[in-house]
Formats: sequence, C-alpha cells, structure tokens
Amino acid sequence: MKRSPRATAKPATETGVISKTWAGQIKIGLFYPNRYDLAMSNLGFQTVYRLLNREADVICERFLHDLTGHPPPKRMVSLENGRPAGDFDILAFSLAFENDYPHVLSLLKLAGIPLETRDRGDDTPLVLAGGVAVMLNPEPLADFFDLFLIGEAEVTLPAFIERCRQANGNYRGLLASLPPDLPGVYIPRRYRPAYHRDGRLRSFAAVDPRGARVKLPRVPDVAALETATVVMTADTAFPDTCLIEVSRGCPHGCRFCSAGYIYRPPRYRDPEFLERCLRRAARTTRRVGLVGAAVSDYPAIGELCGRVADTDLRLSFSSLRADALTDEMLDVLRANRTKTATIAPEAGSDRLRRVINKGLEEEDILQAAHKLVRTGIPNLKLYFMTGLPTETGGDIEAIVALVRAIKGVFLDASRKMKRIGTITVNATPFVPKPSTPFQWTGMPPPRTIKKRLRLLRKGLQPIANVRFQHESVREAYLQALLARGDRRVGGLLRDHLRTGGRWSQTLKSATIDTDFFTLRERAVDELLPWDFIDTGVEKSFLWQEYQQALAARPSPPCPTDRDCQRCGACAPAG
Repeated sequence: MKRSPRATAKPATETGVISKTWAGQIKIGLFYPNRYDLAMSNLGFQTVYRLLNREADVICERFLHDLTGHPPPKRMVSLENGRPAGDFDILAFSLAFENDYPHVLSLLKLAGIPLETRDRGDDTPLVLAGGVAVMLNPEPLADFFDLFLIGEAEVTLPAFIERCRQANGNYRGLLASLPPDLPGVYIPRRYRPAYHRDGRLRSFAAVDPRGARVKLPRVPDVAALETATVVMTADTAFPDTCLIEVSRGCPHGCRFCSAGYIYRPPRYRDPEFLERCLRRAARTTRRVGLVGAAVSDYPAIGELCGRVADTDLRLSFSSLRADALTDEMLDVLRANRTKTATIAPEAGSDRLRRVINKGLEEEDILQAAHKLVRTGIPNLKLYFMTGLPTETGGDIEAIVALVRAIKGVFLDASRKMKRIGTITVNATPFVPKPSTPFQWTGMPPPRTIKKRLRLLRKGLQPIANVRFQHESVREAYLQALLARGDRRVGGLLRDHLRTGGRWSQTLKSATIDTDFFTLRERAVDELLPWDFIDTGVEKSFLWQEYQQALAARPSPPCPTDRDCQRCGACAPAG
C-alpha cells in the first residue's frame, strides 16, 4: 500500500480505540517503531494494547509516528490524547522485526529520552521492550532498554503490572527490586559479558546467580484465549479486517523458522470459541483474517470454513501449506473471488527442502498449483529463499525448473478456465536466526547471494507470464547483524543515528567486524549471545537438528499430544 509522506501517521478514522481518564493511572506509552499501517496490521501490538488497557488502573496510549515522514515530527505525542512521551511513567516498545531497531533510537531521541540507560535519571520514564525479536536476542539493544519482557505477553504483562502496583509510583525503582529469577524479566545491567581475544563471547555472568538464565514463559493453554484485532482501520495491510489468531506455534519445525521452536509445543484455539469470536467480529466488519504460523494445520479448519459458508463473512488466511489445501478452504477462496494465492516452496529441489525440513515434495507443490488455478484464482505467488545452508548453483537451477513445472500446470488449468494470469516469484535472502537449528550457520557473503539472484533472474526471464522480484540483500545482511549480534552491535546503532540513518557510512566507519556476526560459522561449544534465554527447547536438540539438516535428513513434525520429550519444550507426562 502506498502512503503519502506525513509527519504524523494518524488515520482519518479508527474504531475500537480505548480511551481512559488520565488521572490516577499507571501511564504507559506503547510504541511501534515503524509505519502506522504496519503497526495496526500487527496482531501482537494490538494484543498488548488490549491487555494493558483491560487493567483498571492502567492507561495505555499508542505512539505510531511514521518515521518516513518528511519533515519528521518535532516531538512525540500519543494518538489517543496527544500526550507527550514524557508524561508517561513507562514507555513500552513492541519489537517484531530486527530491522526496526534503528528506529528505536530515533524515537527515543524524538521523545527527549536519553538513549542509554546509564544516562537516565529518576524523573525519566522506565523504558522497556517486548516482542518476538527480543524473545530471540535482545543484546544489540541492551544499552538502550532498562528492561525486557521476554515471553508471551499474556503471561509477562499481568505479572509486570502487579509489580508496578507494588512500586507505588517509583517505577525506575523496579530495576533494583525485581527478583533476579522472575520469569520473563531481563534487566541487562545485571549481566556482565566478557570476550575472547578473537571476539567470541567468553562468559555472560549474572550479578546474582539466581538469574543466570531468563525463562521464557508461555501460555500453557490457548483454547479460550482471545487474540483479535482491537482497533479497526482501513489504513492497514488488511483494510477493515478483524484478525483472529487460531493457533500459536507450528508443528513442522522448518529449520530456518523461529516460530516452530520458541512457541513449542503448538497450541490451538477451541473451535466453538473461535466461532463465537467470528460472530463478535461480524458485528463490526465483514472481513476476518485467520492468523497463525500454519493456519491450514488448524485441526478444525474445514469445520470452521464450513460454518461461515452460508454467511456474508469473507475469510482470509495468513498462511497456507501446499500439502494441506482442503476443499472447504478452496471454497472460501472461491467465494472471496481471491485474485492471488501464495505457495512457499522455499527451495527448488526436494533435497534442499529436506535440508530445511519443509516437508513438501515437488508433487505436493504442483498439485497445490493445480487446485488453486482450478478454483478460479488467476495469479500465483511463489516464495523461495536463497543462500540456504548447503545450497549450490544446482539448487538455483532447480528453482527455475520447478517454476517451469508449475507454469505447465498453471497453463493447463488456466486454459480450461479460459484465462491466464501471472506467476510472481519472490526470492528472499536467508537469514540464520537465534533459537533455531540454523543458529550456528553463517549467512553467505552478499556477493554470493547477489550472484545467485542474477542466475535466478536470468533463468526465469525467458518464461512468459513470470515476474521475478527479490528482497534487498543489504537489508538481509543488516537483519542478520542485528539478529545475531551482541552488545557491541549497539554501538553501530548509535553510529547509524549519528550519521543521519546512512548505513553505508555507518558500516564503512565501523570499529567492529560486522562479518564476524553475520557470515561466521559457530562451533557447537561456542557461547551464543542469546544462550541466557531459556526457551524450553534444549540446545542439544537444535544441534541434532542442524546435523540432520547437513545430512539432508527430515525430522517428524512436533506432535500435539504433548507426550513427546524430543526437544524438552513439553513437560513430562502430566
């Protein structure tokens, strides 16, 4: 969606905004460090907004300035009541993507908050962060946040707010009073990193040994947990759509994807509860988006689709697997007159899909393409990754061959439907993420990825009705740097702000070797910057999965009966 530059991103209309009396409350400013439309498309951000405001003694207002605005805003004020950031007791950042980290410093500067925790006085708001990105690795931001809430918000926020009540207005005093072993709470100043001469992390010592590891808490049962859009607006990626989470986690364990590991075991909403959620949503909108890492794996997805078949609700799905397209889901796509459907093979060859544990064979992908086009969907979008571990030039050629095969199925079905659409191939550079089996591998050098993208473009160019696009290699490199870095990377964020947001100048003058964090292979016994976070998944299991990947051996999906003890995320029986 194209948006005109502006200093404030407040839309013309919103429904569902929560407004409270200002006096006598714990006042929390909730920040999303990117555009308004992205913030309001983020179900995690909306959930935190609801969770905080449901507390009777908490007032939470949003800060959603568009940092791409020209000119930028001169000061930060909340959307709800136009309050400056300094009026709040606590400033909370919701961080879903590493590439938003530089925006954090820009927002703190605009808010008039000293960038580093050591420079803040008793009259400064407490500055904290949560979200998926910091659940993986908060260390590049350690100098800028007083504390992090690491874990699922439904667990961490109520416990934190109760501690705030006990603080009697002295919120910065929480930094000294919070127990060192409180689940989900990470206070960086309580830890001391030390490094080997070669730059590797030697130790990460907690001031109090009781806090040596920070436990990542999860909601044990989400069956009747409502996670849905609170504020509705047309100015999002999903206009006037109520997003409803149907599941949390993913059973497939794709080795590049953190959602399949930090949210283990996968958990699902009760079908009858979801039906009630759909009925509530229908009072305000006719568009509902079902959200989850793998919506098509929701056990009752067919039943749920069937229940809305005779209504005027229009369902959409955040993610669909090629091997799990049911007739009911195809009927929904047909009824919605869906113009474009997405398939994510991720890799071109069956071998490389076994490396990443995608669990898809070429036949599954071709059948999915056939079903989608026969359903009446004219366009397909295919997602691939480049730079995956063990990838060769032959795997790039395999992407071209697979696209040709899909085009053949596409043409055959399209002729019968008497219309031919477009296939869009999107390639994303692989970024190894913490807490996944690929956390030890390095990212290929940017020149290697660019070469493979050129080969892919050249191979796809002769195929009619196929468009090729790819994500920025530089942005992927920066994402890897921020995802895998330690506290020393925070210095680059400061330099980036000082240079006016010019990454080329920042990297050129860097005093650290950025390739050390992005391209280097880690050893099995190396201490990783995020090892202090106890995700529940054993590190030995992740290493075993990495070895399985290098041998191109798949692993079975994570079971849903919670009796499995393969990874350690499930408690023993009972």
